[in-house]
Amino acid sequence: MTTTATNSTSEPTPSDAGRAGEDFTTGEGLRALLHRLHETGARSWREDPVARTLMQYAAEKYEPLARKHDLDPWEAATAAFEVMCTRAAREATDPWAVITHAVRITCIFEQRAQGLLCSVHQARRPHISALHDPERFSDRETPLTDYHPAFHIPDPHDDATDHSPADANTESAGATMSATAAVDDAVMLFTELGWPGDAARAAIDYVCTALTRTGSRQSAFEALRRDRYALAFLDLPRTSWIALLRALLGHPHPAYAATSTGRGVLLRLLLGESPAMLLRDDDLVLTIALTSPARERGDDS
Repeated sequence: MTTTATNSTSEPTPSDAGRAGEDFTTGEGLRALLHRLHETGARSWREDPVARTLMQYAAEKYEPLARKHDLDPWEAATAAFEVMCTRAAREATDPWAVITHAVRITCIFEQRAQGLLCSVHQARRPHISALHDPERFSDRETPLTDYHPAFHIPDPHDDATDHSPADANTESAGATMSATAAVDDAVMLFTELGWPGDAARAAIDYVCTALTRTGSRQSAFEALRRDRYALAFLDLPRTSWIALLRALLGHPHPAYAATSTGRGVLLRLLLGESPAMLLRDDDLVLTIALTSPARERGDDS
């Protein structure tokens, strides 16, 4: 009977590594391998066949995650390698869980950095990630110059007898201050009803940025409701996110347009209602309090 000789120089597989006592597909085996590679130095990552097989395995393992964020599988494998070299991965109870979480976060910000045309380090900063991706004026069905206030120049001859340019500047500053005060009051309202201050501030600023970009509460609600990136960036449960949108922007159904539920917190504050008046709205208070992130995650005692 003829037998086929095996190639002694072929790459080892995870099963081969397991037979050698280093099955890195398990948490315990990966932890032992990472400790060995750390003790033998950086050179072992280049020359050790098991380390080479580990990286091939990582590229295959994280390929779906990389494709989801429009990245090459080896970009995800590179992120995995950087985490494997850390003490946190070597000493973790479940090293693969630590690596997977870090790779997922890296992929999110890699994609965000590509959209913002900046570095990954900059994309990780909240005040940068809150910005929208660059876009051409022609990308929108309605030109940006038609509705965005940044491109509007008031006619100096309108109501010239009643208002001077100084008055116009004062009114503009007052409007800006009112909008800023409304955002601060909204943050305070959510904080008093059980939302963490940082989470409430980041989420409300994110909504206001989208509102400025879209120009209407209904358009902003529909865009943000489907914004998967917002959930990852803000680290909010979906139920909390939808409740926050309805509370801030109002219920989008036309039947609620003339009601407090349809106006939303931001518009009600701009129309002159105070946070104390909003706290007397039982439906609003229950909606915000019962959908706080801590309660949705079951952190409340």
